[in-house]
Amino acid sequence: MTTLDITVLAGGPSDEREVSLNSGKAVHDALVQLGHRVSMMDIAPDNLRALEVPSDCVFIALHGAFGEDGQVQLLLENAGKRYCGTDAAASALAMDKVAAKRRFISRDIPTPRFEVVKEENIKAAAAAWQIPVVVKPICSGSSVDTYIVREPSGLTDALETVVGKHGDALIERCIDGLELTVGILDRRALPVLEIRPKREFYDYQAKYLDDDTEYLFDIDLPPEVLDRVGRLSVQAQDALGCRDFCRVDWMVDRRTHEPFALEINTIPGFTSHSLLPKAAARVGISFAELCQEIVMLAMRRGEQKARGKRQEAIGER
Repeated sequence: MTTLDITVLAGGPSDEREVSLNSGKAVHDALVQLGHRVSMMDIAPDNLRALEVPSDCVFIALHGAFGEDGQVQLLLENAGKRYCGTDAAASALAMDKVAAKRRFISRDIPTPRFEVVKEENIKAAAAAWQIPVVVKPICSGSSVDTYIVREPSGLTDALETVVGKHGDALIERCIDGLELTVGILDRRALPVLEIRPKREFYDYQAKYLDDDTEYLFDIDLPPEVLDRVGRLSVQAQDALGCRDFCRVDWMVDRRTHEPFALEINTIPGFTSHSLLPKAAARVGISFAELCQEIVMLAMRRGEQKARGKRQEAIGER
């Protein structure tokens, strides 16, 4: 195995900073264990020193705004840096839940009915929707500022809270069913994982802090339903143009077994609670091997790109 100089970007300016630092530390330690020379560096719009560090590859372990919405990817592309994961354009698309859902619909990937709510139409939306519904930001992750509204009196308050903080909100049909997630590695769907939080839903606390959230591979659904969710997950990744690795989140209706895509996480967590590493381990891929595979996907892509440029240069002669 070739020893590489790798920069791990972690931290960042978003609400998910602490989770990102944990992810980055885990990735850093795994890559060091494999023998690579690894630097873990913070980065933000006003702190771009990490881009000046020479490296063979950059592993982005940033979650949320700036790190997952295409901004840091564009900076890396402009700096000519090789990096892991989805490119800038597809990252921005995946981060925008409304744009992503519209792309899903155009590719016949089922997703819950939704509406964009702004300050001027909060009252109209609150009157038009029947509960239960989910209210959440359009461009955020880790279930930050996400509400499941089960009482009519709480809908206006939830919309006002999210709109007041984020400028707009996504209101979405609440699916009564099983919460599933599918990790994707190099266009391969990893085993479907069911999430059973002890809380009302899989919120920030359940994701990163609780120790009693259950993660199940033995799921009480027909095999054909799970197979369909896996296939649709790869289709969802392709629909948004994601690459290398990601995680697709689903709800499956308890009665009809119809799956509904919620969103794609282009940089899922790499902590002890994180789901992509759990799914990889299920098929015998250790955490270190997962990190190595992700790095090698970026390295191979870079080599292919360089080879293509050389062939173009030869052709021009």
